[in-house]
Amino acid sequence: MKLVKEHINFTRGQDPKAAMNIGKKAEIIKWLTDLRIKTNNYEIDDHLNIYIKNHLFLGYTNTELPDNLTVDGDLFLNFAKITKLPDNLTVGGSLDIRHTNITKLPDNLKINGNLWLQDTKIVELPKDLVVIGKIYGFEQ
Repeated sequence: MKLVKEHINFTRGQDPKAAMNIGKKAEIIKWLTDLRIKTNNYEIDDHLNIYIKNHLFLGYTNTELPDNLTVDGDLFLNFAKITKLPDNLTVGGSLDIRHTNITKLPDNLKINGNLWLQDTKIVELPKDLVVIGKIYGFEQ
């Protein structure tokens, strides 16, 4: 039997998984990189909460969103090929999910602007939904 010695250099104080680009944080960073979001436009804290520092335009895409996402500006998902929103989503501006296949809004959804629901399959709003602006396209 032959022993193989490998050396992995870790930065002091850095999470070993992050240093090796594995784990949940690495997945989040890949997601942000694939969306071409520059590193100075987002932060990921130790609890894997993601903070986007401006607007996020994902209309006409099929990109699923990670949980614990905060977008400081507007979040545009109109015509996106997604079926659900992530848990613990906070939007600092408006949320546009027009013309999507989303059927349900998640719990703990907070929107500091308007919510655009036209041409969605949403028939009920969560009891803890917070919308500071107006809700468009929801018929009860």
